[in-house]
Amino acid sequence: MRFDKLAVLVLTCTIATRAAAQEKQLKRSDLPPAVQKAADAQSAGATVRGYSSDTEDGKVEYEVEMTVHGHGRDVTIAPDGSVLVIEEEIALDSLPAVVREGLLQKAGSGKITKVESLTKNGTLVAYEGHVLTGTKRSEIQVGPDGKPLAHEE
Repeated sequence: MRFDKLAVLVLTCTIATRAAAQEKQLKRSDLPPAVQKAADAQSAGATVRGYSSDTEDGKVEYEVEMTVHGHGRDVTIAPDGSVLVIEEEIALDSLPAVVREGLLQKAGSGKITKVESLTKNGTLVAYEGHVLTGTKRSEIQVGPDGKPLAHEE
């Protein structure tokens, strides 16, 4: 039985290491020129916390993590400089009532610790809640109308 536990631990560490290895921390100077330009425009007036690259569906994407007026904002940028996704932290009590209720319903007995709006190609597509249930962390999403999504964004 002890061997099984060790095998599970090794497998878990291997998977976690591979997942972490996909995201690569970068300096601004490591970004392609088009991404630098977009990152500078998106972070105007913000405090940049870091830059990174990741591969999603076989395509390289760049992310700029920043703080704007005291809240988090992450912008994902394509190699050509186009903005793919903006995730912006929002206070739960500032959400429209239908969105707040939709998130609270999906969270069930869990506590919502953070909420972000998800904007793709300039359109608000979802709200994402980070939920803590006991010691388990998870994410939930609802649409801009507060209703469950057909697929996760």
